Amino acid sequence: MEQKIGEIKGLLEQTSVQDLPQVLINYRKDSRSGVMKLVERFDKKYEKYQQELVRLEEMLAFEKKYASYQAICGIDEAGRGPLAGPVVAGAVILPKDLKILYLNDSKQLSKQQREALYDEIMDKAVSVGVGIVSSERIDEINILQATFEAMRQAIESLSVSPDLLLNDAVTIPKVSVRQVPIIRGDAKSLSIAAASVIAKVTRDRIMVEYDARYPNYGFAEHKGYGSKMHQEAIRTYGVTPIHRKTFLKNILDQQKE
Repeated sequence: MEQKIGEIKGLLEQTSVQDLPQVLINYRKDSRSGVMKLVERFDKKYEKYQQELVRLEEMLAFEKKYASYQAICGIDEAGRGPLAGPVVAGAVILPKDLKILYLNDSKQLSKQQREALYDEIMDKAVSVGVGIVSSERIDEINILQATFEAMRQAIESLSVSPDLLLNDAVTIPKVSVRQVPIIRGDAKSLSIAAASVIAKVTRDRIMVEYDARYPNYGFAEHKGYGSKMHQEAIRTYGVTPIHRKTFLKNILDQQKE
């Protein structure tokens, strides 16, 4: 008995993407236009999957270059630029040759993609570390030194000691482990991309919590960055304890004029 087109569609939707070629072969000779469209649609899905595997292979270039190291750790941060909230660093050690589909620089991902990838990284990583440095500390030692401090915290919180660090562009002071700074590393290394997702999602969640505490500022929306809405809220309601005072000089000077 001939399968209904709806049944074929349901079967293909339930088939894992890597198994699509074996299933599609059963329908390539079906002359019904609906089936032909389904075959074309899922061929494209498989083609995109193949392209993603190629991209991921390229994202593992540094991990393969330093394959002699046992525990390669990606390091990245989120929140160097905002006017409020902490700077957060992520440190991630992934299993060798692990490919997490669609993992990329967190800035290239939607909120939904980041949240899903966060869960997958937490589930599959050998170890994940997070460092959080407050706005008060940022004002005390400056944002660059605070970023380094967050990165050191993230490394120290790992349950496995890394023997190589792949960093997004920077060299972290006061760290004895060998470091490889990579310009735009979050788009070139899967380990750094994983760290960028962990840092970004962690910081975004913190800012949502702050939004409940300080509801007039829109922290859940702009995450502390200097949007027009945020600057107007500062002028209207004043400075909160989570604002970086050293970042607000221009805004506060304008308020005095």
